[in-house]
Amino acid sequence: MLVDSHSHFDAPEFDADRDAALARARAAGVTRQVVPAITAASWSKLREVCASYEGLFPAYGLHPMYLADHRPAHLDDLRGWIERERPVAIGECGLDFFVDGLDADEQQRYFDGQLKLAREFDLPLIVHARRAVDAVIASVKRIGRLRGVVHSFSGSPEQARQLWQLGFMIGLGGPVTYERANRLRTLARTMPLEFLLLETDAPDQPDAGIRGQRNEPSRLTAVRDVIAELRAQSPGEIAAATTRNAERLFSLPLR
Repeated sequence: MLVDSHSHFDAPEFDADRDAALARARAAGVTRQVVPAITAASWSKLREVCASYEGLFPAYGLHPMYLADHRPAHLDDLRGWIERERPVAIGECGLDFFVDGLDADEQQRYFDGQLKLAREFDLPLIVHARRAVDAVIASVKRIGRLRGVVHSFSGSPEQARQLWQLGFMIGLGGPVTYERANRLRTLARTMPLEFLLLETDAPDQPDAGIRGQRNEPSRLTAVRDVIAELRAQSPGEIAAATTRNAERLFSLPLR
């Protein structure tokens, strides 16, 4: 059994065939998904989708790439959603210094607000960090007493080690399946398995086998198989370990 630790299964790209996509995921052994939010406006639909299907677990947050959609009052709204809905995590949140035009100071304010909520409610974080891993590490250290995952990790081995020491896991998905992703593949081969989560980021970040197409949770097996080959371990070993990691981090019900 596999856990997709990061799937946007509520996205409109799945509206036409969500039932079929979920059936394909289950047939592939992907029985659980953690579904993070991106904007306050998306929380209601996300809640509805997760309530409609067994094995979907919501996280609520404010994604840094959608800064134009956020308002300071949304942090107060988020507190209410956490109190009422009891999600498995806060996210997707974080920092993005890759996309032009995203104000860094404003991103930081929303990120800090969500870090403080995670500490207050003792919830893990699902963190986006694009060209911003050092800033994310500094933020986590400053707020303190936090845990979570940096999803779609693209940093250095040293940055990964710092995150492990702070209580964070590393999420790897489609990018690791590309042969030219040398640094990422080296990390996947050498990192301690206890800190690894598998993800698809569906419908985004398709693996090498479906390059340019819509991604979906059933494709998590491609990520598992590549990492198993890189580590010279069986796919079953990778599945079992990463499933335990996800269950531990997100307090998922055991299966």
